[in-house]
Amino acid sequence: MKAFYADHFVLPLPEGHRFPMHKYSRLRERVLEEGILSANNLFEPPPATDADLLRCHDADYTQRVTTGTITHREMVRIGFPWSAEMVERSRRSSGGTMMASLTALREGVSANLAGGTHHAGRNHGEGYCVFNDSPIAARALQAQGLVRRVLVVDTDVHQGNGTAEICQNDPSIFTFSIHGEKNFPFRKVQGDLDVGLPDNTGDEEYLALLEVALERAYFASNPDIIIWVSGADPFIGDTLGKLSLTKEGLAFRDELVLKKCFEWGVPVAISMGGGYAKSIEDIVDIHLNTLRIARDFAQKWANRP
Repeated sequence: MKAFYADHFVLPLPEGHRFPMHKYSRLRERVLEEGILSANNLFEPPPATDADLLRCHDADYTQRVTTGTITHREMVRIGFPWSAEMVERSRRSSGGTMMASLTALREGVSANLAGGTHHAGRNHGEGYCVFNDSPIAARALQAQGLVRRVLVVDTDVHQGNGTAEICQNDPSIFTFSIHGEKNFPFRKVQGDLDVGLPDNTGDEEYLALLEVALERAYFASNPDIIIWVSGADPFIGDTLGKLSLTKEGLAFRDELVLKKCFEWGVPVAISMGGGYAKSIEDIVDIHLNTLRIARDFAQKWANRP
């Protein structure tokens, strides 16, 4: 399986910042150490261009982020201090999902070792999200005439409010989010299919609801590709999650999503999404399981008649 990673993903942050930035470099290390991917199948993505961003974000917002003229208040909402490195990281994160999507069309499965920046809206960022990689990737494929219909599956614990906002009134991109109902963002933006879960939802209930909703989303959208924001934060040990999935339950989630994509014959591009467990190794374990299962399905795609 081909996947995409850039050292730009690891943004230098002030001491004590709550975002676990080093999960990205640690994930890359462990993917290679454990042989899930070889170095020959891990590629650096290009940054998303202005043209890519402007299919989803307002020109004024994009320009102010890029030039550093965005206000302090707006950056507080995003959660990172502004820097040229932050801009490059945000562009590369979207570039990773774009490249994973292009690769998935050819090979069935591919992954971005970052991405899932689903809180960024048309004219603002929030929740550590600056540019929204899923609709950026979807519209890049559409602009190239490679796909007509896209399904965004979002299993991060937080609702993909920015994705829903950007894709409102766009019947070519179907947005499905399964998330903690009482968690951030506290004002949800209605997507095409939203499944809000009560606090402490565990493995069995979650997986049953996910399977039903996946079927609904697929048959409603009839997609040419699925862009999947996986997320490590439904984990019971996540400090911002409020759900109660085990690592085993999350692996079953990954198996379910990828099995459905394979059965439907729909290529899938995966992004990592959020994860805020106290131990970075717990976050990396969950992302690593996602990539391990994806690698196995990539082999099935390669052998598909």
